[in-house]
Parts: sequence; C-alpha cells; structure tokens
Amino acid sequence: MLDTGSRTGHLPNIFTNFAPEFFYKLDLMKIAYVFPGQGAQYPGMGKDMYEQSQQARMLFDEANEILGFPITEIMFLGSENDLKQTKVTQPAIFLHSVIMAKMLGDRFRPDMVAGHSLGEFSALVASKALSFKDGLMLVSKRARAMQKACEAEPSTMAAVLGLEDEKVEALCRLISGVVPANYNCPGQVVISGAVAAVDAACEKMKEAGAKRVLRLQVGGAFHSPLMEPARMALEQAIDETEFLLPVCPVYQNVNAKAVIHPDQIKANLMAQLTAPVLWTQSVKNMIADGATDFIEVGPGKVLQGLITKTNAGVNAGSAKIIDHA
Repeated sequence: MLDTGSRTGHLPNIFTNFAPEFFYKLDLMKIAYVFPGQGAQYPGMGKDMYEQSQQARMLFDEANEILGFPITEIMFLGSENDLKQTKVTQPAIFLHSVIMAKMLGDRFRPDMVAGHSLGEFSALVASKALSFKDGLMLVSKRARAMQKACEAEPSTMAAVLGLEDEKVEALCRLISGVVPANYNCPGQVVISGAVAAVDAACEKMKEAGAKRVLRLQVGGAFHSPLMEPARMALEQAIDETEFLLPVCPVYQNVNAKAVIHPDQIKANLMAQLTAPVLWTQSVKNMIADGATDFIEVGPGKVLQGLITKTNAGVNAGSAKIIDHA
C-alpha cells in the first residue's frame, strides 16, 4: 500500500524528497498532482504494485481484457525495446500512473491536476472526469492512431536547450515543416516536424547560440500538424466518450488554463495532438493559482525536474509505494 502515516488533514502522506520544514505549511498549501508522458517507461514498471495490492491486480487484469493483449507481461517482463512500441508505451505509462493514483483512495484529494501530453489522460481519469475503462480505450486508440500517422511520413523531434522560447519560435517560422511542440521549462523547448525540416532547424538553433540541440528517439512528429490524421481518428472517439465534472480543475496542455466543464475538456483534448504542450505555462499558472507543492504520480521523476527549473521556490516530490497491502 501507499504510505499514509499518522498525520491529519487533507494532505495525503505520500511524499518523498521533501525537507522537514515542508510539513509545517500544511494549512497553507495547495497540492497539484502531475502525471508524466511518453518516455517515462522502464522494464518492470508496475510489477511491484501488482504484487502488493489486490486492487492493482484487478485493474491490471481488467486492462489486459480491455486492450485484448497481456500488456502486463510486457510491462513486467519485457525489454526496453518492447516498451518502446507506441501501442505499448502509452497504455503502460497510463496504467502505472492511474493505478498508483487509485491506490491512494480517499487520500487522493488534489487541488488541481495536470498531465504532460499522454499524462493528461491519466490526470483526467485520476480526477474522475473519465472512467478507467474509457480512459484506457482512448489512450489505446490514440497510440495506434499516432503510430499510423508516424508511419505515413518520416518525422522526428528535437530538444533545444538554452534559447528563449521566442527565439525558438522565430527560427521555426523561418523553416517550413517544423513547429515548437513542447514548452517543457524555461530554456527547454522541443521542436517537431518532418526530418529534413527538423535537421535544418537544429542547425539554425545552434547558430543562434543554443547550448545543446538533441534529436529525440521518438517515432514521429508528435504535437505537430503531421499528427492531423491521428487527431481526426481520435476526435470521434473522444466525442462519443462520456466526460464528467472533475473533482478539481484540470490544467490542459493546449491552453495551460484551469478547466472544469466537460465540454471544454473534450474540445481541448481533441486539439491536443496537433497543438504544442504548454507545460511551462501550465506550471506557472498552477503556481499563480496557489500551488505550492507538486506530486508526480507515475513512473520517473522527469516532471519534478521541469517544475523546479520553472520555479525553484516550490516543492516537487513523488508518490511512492512503500508497504504491502
């Protein structure tokens, strides 16, 4: 089970990596739960939860039935290459994040939630805007649609480090076929597009003084116009899915703003695949709206690093399983 400790109040005691003085501010804090996206997968992910929790076992087994293949075998026993398949990666990260959040039970009381790209689906399920089954089905359809779009045209992404956002945007406007795709933190923007266009943009970024430009090991140009076929394929599925009022505001990728209304959540989710992920802006807006502490739910610690680079004055930690159910 998850550490619930003996402290009282609305704060779920699941924090790691926090200084002692953190616990003196309980009444003043707003807690933001954040959910990672593609790239956070690792071999063996979720196996500890499956072994320790009956609730987790039931959800993982249900996921195998919904997906029509034993994703747990790939998550628990597969290699890094097995997990890199988009049809596996996205459901695997979603399952790890959502099941961990569900294991918190009524200790999961977020003031706000957000997810990075794929993680937005995890955030919507955790905040009860989507059911577990519907969320998983949408993630599976999203992964397959994105894979198909990637296969239609060679495309890629690259991380640009050490340039201002406005400079990256201006350079992208000079080259047809490349766009800013992820605003991860100040000084880190990911660009996306056709292979030749991204290569040309990378050279421009270096000439402009970027500290580093890194081609990413991804299957295609996510969050760019090249994902339009995937967006169209997913749009109908989203439209036909029931969305409910979430238990807290959801800061969505396409506008970085707090959203509550189910119809607006749907519209933003439909636009997500071809729009940039405004993560830096989302973190800044959550902090402006009172978030003092961020808890990453799911595999890895990538978001914690991005959050503290955006604002070093906030706390960022992980939800962690430490005990048997």
